[in-house]
Amino acid sequence: MTPLARPFPQPQTRPPVGHLGRWGTEPLDLLEEGARTGPAFALRLWRRAVVGYSPDWNRMVLRDLDTFRSAGSLSRLTPYLAGGVVRADDPAHHRQRSALNPPFRHDALSALRPALTMAVRQALPTGEFDAVPWAAGVVRRLLAVAFFGGRFPEPLLAEFLAPLDRDFPAPFLRRPWLFRRMNRALARSLQVAEAGTLLAAVRDSGEDAIEQVRVALGAAYDTTAHTLAWLLWHLAARPQPVPAAEHRQLLDETLRLYPAGWVGSRVCSRDTEFGGHLVTAGTLVLYSPYLTHRDAGLWPDPLCFRPERFARPPAAFTFIPFAAGARRCLGMHLARLLLLTVLEVVSHERTLVQVRGEPRPRAGLTLAPSGPLVLR
Repeated sequence: MTPLARPFPQPQTRPPVGHLGRWGTEPLDLLEEGARTGPAFALRLWRRAVVGYSPDWNRMVLRDLDTFRSAGSLSRLTPYLAGGVVRADDPAHHRQRSALNPPFRHDALSALRPALTMAVRQALPTGEFDAVPWAAGVVRRLLAVAFFGGRFPEPLLAEFLAPLDRDFPAPFLRRPWLFRRMNRALARSLQVAEAGTLLAAVRDSGEDAIEQVRVALGAAYDTTAHTLAWLLWHLAARPQPVPAAEHRQLLDETLRLYPAGWVGSRVCSRDTEFGGHLVTAGTLVLYSPYLTHRDAGLWPDPLCFRPERFARPPAAFTFIPFAAGARRCLGMHLARLLLLTVLEVVSHERTLVQVRGEPRPRAGLTLAPSGPLVLR
């Protein structure tokens, strides 16, 4: 330790397991308690970890790809994310990202909008419904349209994605037989992939299309579905119809208050310092959009849902629902397209009213509502 480096503060521990027990049962409470100790704090998990949430911390961790590496991070713990561009570090990450970026650009994805709009119209809810399972179903349908032109075995896609809807440890269990079936179905689909679909675009990128598409589906599904459920819940709370020009603000405020990726991770490859504290090589380094987005120093009245906050662009590294920098989520524009398409169709075709619900966030693999969100 250098003469100026100090140990990181940490929230209260519970011997002999340190913070590991609370990480498994109440991670959001643990993070909020840690945040009260300072802008970066230590946790005693199964390995040493440091969590930060200030813009300076986010900038350091998300821009320095050489010091903060993906190998060994939390994404490897679930088979749904342990592969493809998500797992790769430079130089492999840069090569894969360069090949995959073109079809996932905003302008390239815009051609999908008519087919997505039609799919949403065919799935519009009637009467009283729970937004959580409805959002999951419509997102599965939209992903099938975007990747496969709607031509993929729906029961298999639903079975493949279902563990992501379940509580721990379901998303983390290895499912070799299910993954082999999914890989075989993807291989067959690749042979007949239609131009204009993401499957064809990934195939033509020269990358391992089966792994990349399988990981993309896993990364996109529950993150988008949970965000959509909250988005509809807050849409239903608005006393007046939301003009189309304000849909993006409504979405951004939903992403701020309920970032699906509530925590992200890297592994520190060499000793470095932050704010006079030493981060040693091998430390699990965490950044938390959940904490950043609820920091009262960055967002006045952070727990209040106020879409008008986004009338102006937020400051750099204060709004990171899709991370930032060179490893920013490849599917960011796809997720936003799906969410805005549903919002536009539902706003035009239906008037929603809140009936009852439990919107308090619950942290699992992604951030989910604690209970049903019933709308009419």
